[in-house]
Amino acid sequence: MSHEHTEVAETPPSIPIDTKGPHRRRLKLITIIATFGGLLFGYDTGVINGALPYMQADLGLTPFTEGLVTSSLLLGAALGAVVGGKLADRRGRRRNILALAVLFFVGALACTFAPNTEVMVVARFVLGLAVGGASVTVPTYLSEISPAERRGRLVTQNELMIVSGQLLAFTVNAGIGNLLGESAHVWRWMLVVASIPAVVLWFGMLAMPESPRWIAAQGRFGDALAVLRQVRSADRADAELAEVKQLAAEDSAARSGGWADLATPWLRRIFLVGIGIAITQQITGVNSIMYYGTQILTDSGFDANSALIANIANGVISVLATFVGIYLLGKVNRRPMLLAGLFGTTTVLLLIGVFSLTVPEGAGRAFIVLSLTVTFLAFQQGAISPVTWLMLSEIFPLKMRGFGFGIAGLVLWTTNFLVGLTFPVMVDALSLSNTFFVFVVLGVLAVLFVAKCVPETRGRSLEGLETELRSRYA
Repeated sequence: MSHEHTEVAETPPSIPIDTKGPHRRRLKLITIIATFGGLLFGYDTGVINGALPYMQADLGLTPFTEGLVTSSLLLGAALGAVVGGKLADRRGRRRNILALAVLFFVGALACTFAPNTEVMVVARFVLGLAVGGASVTVPTYLSEISPAERRGRLVTQNELMIVSGQLLAFTVNAGIGNLLGESAHVWRWMLVVASIPAVVLWFGMLAMPESPRWIAAQGRFGDALAVLRQVRSADRADAELAEVKQLAAEDSAARSGGWADLATPWLRRIFLVGIGIAITQQITGVNSIMYYGTQILTDSGFDANSALIANIANGVISVLATFVGIYLLGKVNRRPMLLAGLFGTTTVLLLIGVFSLTVPEGAGRAFIVLSLTVTFLAFQQGAISPVTWLMLSEIFPLKMRGFGFGIAGLVLWTTNFLVGLTFPVMVDALSLSNTFFVFVVLGVLAVLFVAKCVPETRGRSLEGLETELRSRYA
């Protein structure tokens, strides 16, 4: 009963409430299929966690090349995000996801059969192009096809699939590592699994519609209405189209959003806020745990096989926390939720650093660090990550949604790349505890930014939010 009340309360006053019917099942199917892009995102970023120790021997990795193999995907993702955002504006969200599915498949096979470090770095870069493209295109597609009162839950289904992909990677790694750990090239079996969901994504998206808001931005209002009627009640579809039409008339250059638009003060302000949100998610240090969690646990006192199994706990808590986050997004405003998550992660990182310094190496320290990484991920995946991807899909106006989200994605993945590349080097130079103290300082800066600069986006239609932000920052 309370869930239904929340949905009604969030419905924009000018739009009739969406009634139940077959269109809701259609919307659910669209969400499931599109979020296979998130599953691939999660698997391809998480699989390196367990595969890397086996690659070290087969490919002769040093601390630097270890960071390079890990972070080359992230560098590709940075480029993939900005190019993917522009292509999504130009060619459509659906067509872009179809192309990304092919790239996911090709990249997974290239990584699987890489004969040396150089080829692996290039293959991971190619795979990163797909990851980055999916990271901006899938949330944009879902935000534009979802009704305002359900947008938070539906868009964050993608975050759920990301962490589910990471859990799948950790589980596959542990299973293959413990069964075939003595075999040569065991890491190749871990990597090839990613080709399967890529095939599902491609075939599934063939039957999915294009974003109605992107279609309307091309002036094809009849086609946009046809898609809206697949996923809304008839009255709701007509009302939403009228709102989209009005805004499309004001944004006649909807297909050409770019750098020139930043000359407009309110667009520039929103653009910078989006960049800040993207950086905030990454400087928590989350991906030091997602990429190097097995090695962190090994350094803390677990043996290699036990660390692979223990790392599954990180994946499990990520999935469970994301369920909590999806629930909270329907109940709590975005901004305080983001602040709470940042307070939590920063505190936990401080504790990891302190205990790593004060507790002797052994089983006791190993389980303390494991419990703290699990707690960290509860805050990160239960609050910070769902809010980040959702707000980035909401705050940019239609005129520059693909461009703005793409540049924010570029910054997010570049920051991610720097964390992935430098983390093993920092641990080697500074020690594990001092490396986490660096992230504590960055976390404090992130809290100050969100408290001062980030607007609230909950409970508005995308068009209503655009009008409100234009007025606020004009």
